[in-house]
Amino acid sequence: MRQIVLDTETTGISPSDGHRIIEIGCLELENRRLTGRSFHHYLQPDREIEQEAIAVHGITNEFLIGKPRFSDVAQEFMKFISGAELIIHNAPFDIGFINHEFKLLDNSFSTIVGICQVLDTLVLARQKHPAQKNNLDALARRYGADHRERTYHGALLDAEILADVYLAMTGGQVGLSLHDDADGEGGQQEVIQRLSANRLPLKVIKANEQELSEHEARLGIIDKACGGSCVWRQLA
Repeated sequence: MRQIVLDTETTGISPSDGHRIIEIGCLELENRRLTGRSFHHYLQPDREIEQEAIAVHGITNEFLIGKPRFSDVAQEFMKFISGAELIIHNAPFDIGFINHEFKLLDNSFSTIVGICQVLDTLVLARQKHPAQKNNLDALARRYGADHRERTYHGALLDAEILADVYLAMTGGQVGLSLHDDADGEGGQQEVIQRLSANRLPLKVIKANEQELSEHEARLGIIDKACGGSCVWRQLA
């Protein structure tokens, strides 16, 4: 099972406003183990980075002078991720930007979801920890993956943190604690019970026709409620 833990940094919030990717960081997992292979590039976006974005990731316009453009690394990037399951925190954000970058190169490009499966760890975290804060920083504290020092967010560093969080969140169990507050802040750290790395591969159970039909019906309700802008249908 090949998986790619992926994160991006961008010039702003939305590709529909012309914002671009300025950093891509990816780490490869095979059978839930880091292989040591990675993909990492800073990218010249050919536009100004918003100050609000710089405050988050610390990447400046001056730093990106002379860096390659997405078109320079697109083929290498596609080769690295093709056929893998992408592990992304808040996947619609990163997938939206990746789709936008490839569409700028080829207007016929549809979506990366046709090439890779996507697992959104934010959705997974909300299922496991309802009514708690589930951003990457909160999850790193909850699962003891916050040992790296950082002042800003960075794509490769966040991919490293996310890899630790994902493996802990899916390979062990954190005990429920009544001391964990609604924000997930200040909660008591619990011991993670990890499964053996030599266990048999996990069994994949696919949805049956009835479950797919019920899922589609639910998407229809969501799509109607948000005026036809359901992100899950946009990713399909």
